[in-house]
Amino acid sequence: MSSTAVIGLQWGDEGKGKIIDSLADGADLVVRYAGGNNAGHTVIVGSDKYVLHLIPGGILHPGTLNLIGRGLVVDLEALLEEMDGLIARGVPVEERLRIDGRAHVIFPYHRHIDGLVEQWLGAGRIGTTGRGIGPAYADKVSRTGIRVADLLHPEFFARRLKAALAEKNALIEKVHGHEPEDHANLQGRSLEIAERIRALIVDGGELVRSAYREGKRVLFEGAQGTMLDLDSGTYPFVTSSWTGIAGIAGGTGCPARWLDRALAVTKAYTTRVGEGPFPSELNGEVAERLRKAGNEYGATTGRPRRCGWFDAVVARYACEVNGLDGIILTNLDVLSGFGDLQVTTSYRHGDSLLPGFPAEATVLEQLQPVHQSLPGWNEDITGVRRFADLPAACQDYVRFLEQQMGTPIERISVGPDREQILVGEHGQLDLWN
Repeated sequence: MSSTAVIGLQWGDEGKGKIIDSLADGADLVVRYAGGNNAGHTVIVGSDKYVLHLIPGGILHPGTLNLIGRGLVVDLEALLEEMDGLIARGVPVEERLRIDGRAHVIFPYHRHIDGLVEQWLGAGRIGTTGRGIGPAYADKVSRTGIRVADLLHPEFFARRLKAALAEKNALIEKVHGHEPEDHANLQGRSLEIAERIRALIVDGGELVRSAYREGKRVLFEGAQGTMLDLDSGTYPFVTSSWTGIAGIAGGTGCPARWLDRALAVTKAYTTRVGEGPFPSELNGEVAERLRKAGNEYGATTGRPRRCGWFDAVVARYACEVNGLDGIILTNLDVLSGFGDLQVTTSYRHGDSLLPGFPAEATVLEQLQPVHQSLPGWNEDITGVRRFADLPAACQDYVRFLEQQMGTPIERISVGPDREQILVGEHGQLDLWN
């Protein structure tokens, strides 16, 4: 198959970076299609650790081209910092990276407004990363945004920026009661960065379509997770883009019918960062043990993640919404030594048992999880490379999750390194075929 997508099944932080890195080894083109530098994908190669925020996960592989798609919002300073960090470590970024000129730009005023809105909302805050993602997408939808390609035309960009600053400064001053920031050097600095990346700016949609027509292997890289999707997630506690399979066509310019295989990554338990409903959330000693064992701190923000048992209701819903072909299960090794494990199989709302995932925010706030208990295991599984060599209780746990999701588990990750992956009991040897 010449096109494969890898997305998140939960609320992000599922370990997509490592899986995308492993698949990128066989890809010709890796395309990121949504979000911004609010996401963080971690790849560990030997003793080296790379945290990618905007640049796609194929950047570490020779011969693989990487595209920042038109569905992203791009903080130019953050992009430059990430590029220079990789170049300093010997990665030939400019040979391997392209940027769709249709991608929108995050400016400092977007970050400023992001923080002010969160303060304004108070107890009703969303829990954003404060990186200006939402305000930049809002400008895109309201048709006042500025795109990367606009910076290649200085006079046009100057007019657009002047209009944007007039609007944003009025909003900051008259609505939020704050003094606007000094953006005297913003135009010049933006044009300076644009010159640096000029050779990398392309028509991303044409690049993707051409690659697919030529039979090249295209890997679509999702950011965050399905439950943070603008439409499918736990609204309003979501991100501002379409994180699931549905976001690929709009975020890349590749026809939806050209996606050959859809995969999703999920942890063997559940985590969430920020505000919003989390039915299977744990508190106390077990939650802290999970957080410590799984190193559950955000790669982008450093915030401690909320931890809970595996939520099969969320997983089933996300599998159905995305029409998935397979699952990659990560962090299975983290559960070693926890004793009996719980899996959320349904929700109780009042006197009613809800087998599905409800859409209403008020209902989500009142849910009680219904768990099924399964025996745990104590063995260290980080060195296991065959499903049959996993402890019997561990195999049964994986089979139960697979049955609950109704989707085959193709790969299982048993550690942070790119080599610590094994083929699932019903997985294919080659995820590209």
